[in-house]
Amino acid sequence: MAGKVFFSVSMSLDGFIAPESPEDLMGQQWMELQQWIFPQRFFRENLKLGEGGEEGRDNEIVRETFERTGASVMGKRMFDAGEQAWPQEAPFRTPVFVVTHEKRDPWERPGGTIFHFVNDGIETALVRAREAAGDRDVRIAGGGATILEYVNAGLIDEFSIALAPVLFGSGIRLFEGVDASRVALEPVRTETSARVTHLTYTVRER
Repeated sequence: MAGKVFFSVSMSLDGFIAPESPEDLMGQQWMELQQWIFPQRFFRENLKLGEGGEEGRDNEIVRETFERTGASVMGKRMFDAGEQAWPQEAPFRTPVFVVTHEKRDPWERPGGTIFHFVNDGIETALVRAREAAGDRDVRIAGGGATILEYVNAGLIDEFSIALAPVLFGSGIRLFEGVDASRVALEPVRTETSARVTHLTYTVRER
C-alpha cells in the first residue's frame, strides 16, 4: 500500500515560508520563523547539534514527520541553498529527488541521504520517490514553487503548517498562484504549543 504525499512547512502569520532572496535563507527573519524547531531534542539529535533539548508535543511532531518520510522531493532552488547550509550528514537520511534541468550523477552523503537529480518533471520525480519510499510517505520538502506545482497538479494528499508568530511582509508565499478552483481542504487537526500552532489538512479535488 503506497503511502501519502505530503508537505510540512513553517509559515509566518502573513503567509510566507521563506525570504525572497536565497542569500537571506539563513538570515535573522528565517531563523525567527524556524525558532520553534531548533530547541527540539529530535531535531538537535538528527543534525548532531548536541545533547539535550525539549521533549514536548513540538518534538513529537518533528519526530513523527521524520519517521513517516520514506523519500523526499525538492526543487533546485532549495537544493542549491541546502547544499551550502546542510551539514555533511544531510538531515534527510533517505533518498531525495531533486527536480531540475541539470544533469548530474547521484550525490551520496554520509548518514544515508542520497540526492537523485530528475530532469523530466515533477510526476517522474514523484514516481521514483514513491518507489523508494515503499509503504512510507513521500514528503515534498520545498521550496514554495515546487510545493505549489504539486498542489496544482492534484498530487498532494495532506499537509501540515507550523504557524509561527512572525511577520515577514514580503518573501515567498506558500499559496501564491494556487489554483483554488480545483483544490479543496478538509481540516484534520489543530494543535497549539507555546511556540507555534500546528495545522493539518487533507487535500481533495474541488
